[in-house]
Amino acid sequence: MEKHFNTAGPSKAHLHYQIDPLSRVDLDTLLSLIRQERYFILHAPRQTGKTTCLLALRDYLNAVGDYSAVYANIESAQAFRSQVEPAMDAILDAVGVMLERTLGPGLISAARLATGRGTQISTLLRMACERSEKPLILFLDEVDALVGDTLISLLRQIRAGYTDRPKYFPQAMILCGVRDVRDYRMTMPDGEVITGGSAFNIKAESLRLGDFSRTQMIALYQQHTDATGQVFTEEAIELAWQSSMGQPWLVNALAEQAVWKTKENLDRAIPIDLERLRAAREALILRNDTHLDQLTDKLREPRVRRVIEPMLMGARILGDESDEQYVFDLGLIRRHERSKVLQPANGIYAEVLPRVLSRVAQTNIHSDDIRASWQDADGRINPRQFLLNFQAFWLKDGEVMMQSAPYHEAAPHLVLMAYLQRVINGGGRIEREYAAGSGRLDLLLVYGDQQMAIEVKVWNDKQADPLSDGLEQIERYLTRLKMPEGFLVIFDRRSVAPEWAQRMRTEEAQTASGKAVLVLRG
Repeated sequence: MEKHFNTAGPSKAHLHYQIDPLSRVDLDTLLSLIRQERYFILHAPRQTGKTTCLLALRDYLNAVGDYSAVYANIESAQAFRSQVEPAMDAILDAVGVMLERTLGPGLISAARLATGRGTQISTLLRMACERSEKPLILFLDEVDALVGDTLISLLRQIRAGYTDRPKYFPQAMILCGVRDVRDYRMTMPDGEVITGGSAFNIKAESLRLGDFSRTQMIALYQQHTDATGQVFTEEAIELAWQSSMGQPWLVNALAEQAVWKTKENLDRAIPIDLERLRAAREALILRNDTHLDQLTDKLREPRVRRVIEPMLMGARILGDESDEQYVFDLGLIRRHERSKVLQPANGIYAEVLPRVLSRVAQTNIHSDDIRASWQDADGRINPRQFLLNFQAFWLKDGEVMMQSAPYHEAAPHLVLMAYLQRVINGGGRIEREYAAGSGRLDLLLVYGDQQMAIEVKVWNDKQADPLSDGLEQIERYLTRLKMPEGFLVIFDRRSVAPEWAQRMRTEEAQTASGKAVLVLRG
């Protein structure tokens, strides 16, 4: 049976191509923390392989034989939300079942009889440690799925038993989830806000599981080549890396789409080249799997919006560092290796973010809005007419469209990208470059063998006309792309700006080196 690239649940070696899970963690550090009887956090964005790594570590520890390591997933308690008693019962069952598999039956019922609900988890762990012949190591997965009093009760029961380790309480404990415990925020009925840091101040360290390295991604794809003979070309590998930047679910999903979900690629004699992987990338984005759909919920969070909205515009991020770290921990952003500016974490997220945020705008752009000709007789794009059509659309519907954008400050950028996406409608693609603090958004529209370079700037209150800066910036962009001409779109968002219709005009301009630029204002 041929193996697959895993996109759901923990990886299994007999079913999936996989990187050795323990090669993805600092095993020496983990073992040192366990020997030191520490309780610590392992966190990473969803679908990065946390559970696979925890299960591998559990099996490793049990094989070495010095400890009794037990893994339990407590996500089932999330269904009860703020109903503490049934939630704690669910946790007791989830943890107790896994302990009983290792240490024998009777622990759950004994814990229920021995104490009230407020201390049943700590009682269960004490009984388990008394029964175990070896120090107990406990891995609790999906801890941050809990909310409110339920989470506080669990953390405090763990903290209460901490001083009795290792004889009467687990020697070491790993709490695993998407977020660091410092980001757990629990609002009490009286309005008091309790943070995870205060409820679980025995935490020794917070470790973050990283993405695949480029070498690991190549090794994963090579496993498919070794098994089937089907190769990934160097250009396809490069696109896969830029699209995923090693995010494990994306790495696997791209390859699975290319080699299994695309019928014509089932012939293993066909190499996965640049165009085949690009088609797989677009299919993955359009399919909007759960992993990508979860971005929608995250983008609604105020802490996420305070980081993502200015990044989309190239503006400075004015939120505090904790917001930035929170969005980083969610896996949505990264810093460019050289410039250190904030960007979407990978190429697919860079594509998905504006599509998600401009979904309503795209839906509201009707065929009549894009019917005006923007192609020459030979079917090629007439670049100037293409953007003049947008300017006409912006004059007619821009004010209304801005109200449909969920991020108001970035609304012009989102509506422009929605319009471009709607017009090309699968016949081309848009490549976006974000750089927080740069004051611009760079767009490259690719249609067949044609390319259009577009730079977007906003004229805000207390700012000079951005034309001069825009010409300098687009010159650098055009030089890098080796293109002779480009387009500069300036949205006038000043409170004292002219009336809507009077803002709309075009100008012919040149950069310092003589590159032609059509400036569209709106």
